[in-house]
Amino acid sequence: MKNLIFGLLSLSLFVPGTNPSAFAANFEAVPAGETQMIQDILHTLKTQVRTEFMENGMALRDAHAKQHGCVRADVSVLPRLSSSSQSSVFIPSQSYKVWIRYSNGSGKSQDDSEGDGRGMAIKIIGAGDAGVQDILMINHPVFFVRNVKDYVDFTNAVAGGSPFKFFFNGLNPLNWRLHEAGIGKAIQGKKVTNPLGVQYWSMTPYLYGKSAAKFSARPCNTSEITDHSTIGASFLRHNMAATLTKQDACFILGAQFFVNQKITPIEDPTIEWKESQTPMIDLARITIPQQKFTSEAQMDFCENISLSPWHYSADHRPLGGINRARRAIYDGISSLRHELNGKNIPEVTGEEKF
Repeated sequence: MKNLIFGLLSLSLFVPGTNPSAFAANFEAVPAGETQMIQDILHTLKTQVRTEFMENGMALRDAHAKQHGCVRADVSVLPRLSSSSQSSVFIPSQSYKVWIRYSNGSGKSQDDSEGDGRGMAIKIIGAGDAGVQDILMINHPVFFVRNVKDYVDFTNAVAGGSPFKFFFNGLNPLNWRLHEAGIGKAIQGKKVTNPLGVQYWSMTPYLYGKSAAKFSARPCNTSEITDHSTIGASFLRHNMAATLTKQDACFILGAQFFVNQKITPIEDPTIEWKESQTPMIDLARITIPQQKFTSEAQMDFCENISLSPWHYSADHRPLGGINRARRAIYDGISSLRHELNGKNIPEVTGEEKF
């Protein structure tokens, strides 16, 4: 498990000039003491990053440390969207340049054969009022930590060298986190041979105008994905590179919308939003053209690029406790690792050439 570091509202079109943050109050429930708990998590993770730097001379992300590669892509919003699916980002027929970082889930740079989550982090450039929208996803629909309080327990268990204590603490089975353990096992058990051929989910919700939604990206040419033998510590990068040498890849970006707090809870990302209760609505097509992405310069760019759900447009603000924690954690760890490595965060324009 240590590899897994880390009321009904109507759907309506976002109206410029409204205050989407006001709508968030209808969804979120912030417990007392959460701000301090988030700072406790950040302190623990910073200690881990500094320790890693002292041992290996390189400060890595506390999660999704190993990149499989960053690729250029284009997002084309579908020409026909219902008014409830439109926003300042998802404007019918609008197109954007994007960068996508594929990665493992662990805070360690490990062999690709190790059981682990896989990440797809999208940076949409020129989107919305902020000029950027990051959407971070992994290849599983739910997270294995319910809330910030539990996140404190998880980071402490990992820091203490006994991550299993988070799931199975003490002798009383009533205190065990069996639901979360099942999610962790499911994530570790997924067999991935090519990051371009699997589906990804945001796990946590985002504001969507006056409603809320979770995002997902599913491959739209799965049958054409080159499937190579799984050889080598970085075979996922190899398979991505081999595929994009021969053909384009593509994904359909979709969203599931909030129904109510029982069916689609905002504050508990361990509960799946089932498509039988909230169908996936297609929003846009992501096209990844044939390209080479493994040059030293591009891999360095991929190592230093900053991605966070808190790079957002106002009507797609991240929601829920885990996202609130990610704001301080992502900013704090990003600043620390760039400082330790003596690197700057690159300004991303979509016009980068390598």
